[in-house]
Amino acid sequence: MAKWTPDPTFYPSPRMAMKAPHETIAYVASFDPTRQVPDALAVVDVDPASATYSQVLTNVAMPNAGDELHHFGWNACSSCLCPNAPHAHAERRYLIVPGLRSSRIHILDTQPDPRNPSIVRVLEPDEVAEKAGYTRPHTVHCGPEGIYVAALANEKGEAPGGIFLMDHENFDIRGQWEIDRGPQQLSYDVWWHLGHDTLVTSEWGLPATFENGLVPEVLLGGQYGHKLHFWDLHTRKHQQEIDFGAENQLVFELRPAHDPTKAYGFVNSVISLKDLSASIWTWYRDGDAWAVKKIIEIPAEPADAELLPPMLKGFGAVPPLVTDIDLSMDDRFLYVSCWGTGDLRQYDVSDPFSPKLVGTVRIGGIVSRETHPKAAGRKLNGGPQMVEVSRDGKRVYFTNSLYGVIDEQFYPDGLNGWMVKLDAQPDGGIDFDPRFLVEWPASHRPHQVRLEGGDCSSDSYCYP
Repeated sequence: MAKWTPDPTFYPSPRMAMKAPHETIAYVASFDPTRQVPDALAVVDVDPASATYSQVLTNVAMPNAGDELHHFGWNACSSCLCPNAPHAHAERRYLIVPGLRSSRIHILDTQPDPRNPSIVRVLEPDEVAEKAGYTRPHTVHCGPEGIYVAALANEKGEAPGGIFLMDHENFDIRGQWEIDRGPQQLSYDVWWHLGHDTLVTSEWGLPATFENGLVPEVLLGGQYGHKLHFWDLHTRKHQQEIDFGAENQLVFELRPAHDPTKAYGFVNSVISLKDLSASIWTWYRDGDAWAVKKIIEIPAEPADAELLPPMLKGFGAVPPLVTDIDLSMDDRFLYVSCWGTGDLRQYDVSDPFSPKLVGTVRIGGIVSRETHPKAAGRKLNGGPQMVEVSRDGKRVYFTNSLYGVIDEQFYPDGLNGWMVKLDAQPDGGIDFDPRFLVEWPASHRPHQVRLEGGDCSSDSYCYP
């Protein structure tokens, strides 16, 4: 039967989303780094009143091994309420779960029991390559017109990467999104400013430069992605390229302001070739064009070379390796994952050009191996990586795995997967929830987290 009332998890504005009910479950992409057994989508209990709080309730195994589940997203979200392409009768029901390595796309139905989703369709790699013209699907975003998927390579596994669209109801691939890509060749993340008819993309690299690990010669040669691209969202044409300079390698996660009247956002550069620091940049509208400004620089920490992995011994320092960021729904707090040092940082970005550090926790880290209150003093490895924030901004979840073969380069003794939760104070400050530590079995590692009913990196809004 057709649905004739808007999905209650669709909110016209970020202000309304902040008042939504608390999430009780989280979905977590979980992969086998050896590619011997199938990856899984884990369902984690995040309801503090539940007897199974901080436990994995269900693991939905994929039908094949070797997918490397990475980033995933909903078929539909609050952008369905936008006036330019309304789909108010769609449902936030299906999770679109790609394999970054296999290029296989899984469609999981979270109904009738959200704690026990089921696989209802699998798009095989050949179909994806033929219909989309792309492979290595990385980022999934629900938009007003359908499901946007950013892919890292073309059908041959080479440049250019780009975006393709899927239908949000039957999941058929419509085809390549770009009409005119201009100079854009590398791909990574995609998001937009719906109120300004602008789409933004960032850059990583081609499969040959990451599927067997980061290539030192490519990194030191400044050949990974270091640009942002701005597009006309509706004509699908490239408008502007901003180059951060080859020293700022790996321009990654896009976090535009949730308020659609605001024309700015944040992006991270993972590592500087100058001094191993990491940086956060604000992009913003400057007259008739877009501009960027570096607002945060996080330095590397000196370290005993004996404690460093082979890749870093010659530098005598731990780079922060900022690999993910997330922005609270009220656009006030930016969360920054330092996968190398083990810090999760909270900045007040009420003024997007003048951030203030207001909270820090440390867990894991290449050298520090900091513990968690629930770990009884055991050393933990990995570090804050994929971070997700609840709609009301009071809870912050993160996991510790980046990408299977890259994990081994920086944590060569093997990375033991975990997921933690922080409690965030209204005016700044973060602390571990001492009850919440989910430790993964050795066969799998956790990556992206999605929260029931949406979260701070899933939805976009057309009303302030």
